[in-house]
Amino acid sequence: MTLPSHDAWIHTSHTLLPRWKSLSLLSHQVVEARDVLNFCKTSTLPISISRVNQVDAARLDVEMSAMLKEQLVKVFLLMKPGMLFQYEAELDAFLEFLIWRFSIWVDKPTPGIALMNLRYRDERAVEPRDKVRTGLEGPGLTVAQKLWYCVATVGGQYIWARLQSFSAFRRWGDTEQRPLARRLWILIQRIEGIYRAASFGNLLIFLCTGRYRNLIERALRARLVYGSPNMNRAVSFEYMNRQLVWNEFSEMLLLLLPLLNSSSVKNLLRPFSKDKSSGSAEDGTACPICQATPTIPYVALPCQHRYCYYCLRTRCAAAPSFRCSRCSEPVVAMQRLGGVPTE
Repeated sequence: MTLPSHDAWIHTSHTLLPRWKSLSLLSHQVVEARDVLNFCKTSTLPISISRVNQVDAARLDVEMSAMLKEQLVKVFLLMKPGMLFQYEAELDAFLEFLIWRFSIWVDKPTPGIALMNLRYRDERAVEPRDKVRTGLEGPGLTVAQKLWYCVATVGGQYIWARLQSFSAFRRWGDTEQRPLARRLWILIQRIEGIYRAASFGNLLIFLCTGRYRNLIERALRARLVYGSPNMNRAVSFEYMNRQLVWNEFSEMLLLLLPLLNSSSVKNLLRPFSKDKSSGSAEDGTACPICQATPTIPYVALPCQHRYCYYCLRTRCAAAPSFRCSRCSEPVVAMQRLGGVPTE
């Protein structure tokens, strides 16, 4: 048996060393890939939901309810004026129920939430699993969460609005002869104060964490997340800027118009009218509120200007210090044309 030469051992080491290095590198890559896979399976990547989108979604839902209410009010336009305002709380609750029924109850987002590419997710079912990869997966709301959401948003707001209107109508806060009513009024005010303080605290937490816009979402653990990871902006920034400018301008008008006296403005602009004869003829026959010929003509006392009965009665009932729309004189009573005056 002959021993290998010294050069043979060197040649063999040079041949096997690169193979050993490649095998060790491959083993390290396999271990790293396995670690990454285990991390993806057992870790939740942090996500950040835009706070502006969540607030805008709430604002869009309010605008949608206002649009539906405006269209529904037009259906009862020919009915007795002021009758629909007696059931305004029921009307608001009915519209909110319709939005809830055809959106959240059927596992769909509300119109405002859908426009912002958001959806509700049950945080209680997501946290114990620890298998969320992108941070957007997770089940929707359960049946119990949907029902409690309806009870809180629809039923709670309706009961609270009716309780406030009833207590204000009965003057619980002004009476001194019924101590129980006074105590209930103080209790209502304290509950409202506590709720407002809690809502303000929740708003501060929302601005810091980006979770749960209101107390109802925090109590139900219903979080808004993106419905789709990728979404193209369908509205240009120029259009959005115009909408923001118009929104601010309309809010400014809504703030300033009630401070202006419409009768004084009309009297100021009357000398610049082109057709003065037709205007004077119209002033004597048409109602200054609805601009139509009165079906049941009534006159305001003491100025003797003619109105429709429903128009004048509604304005006097809504504002005890109502002033005539033509001469701005306080109306103390109303009288049917040729009849007996009534307060």
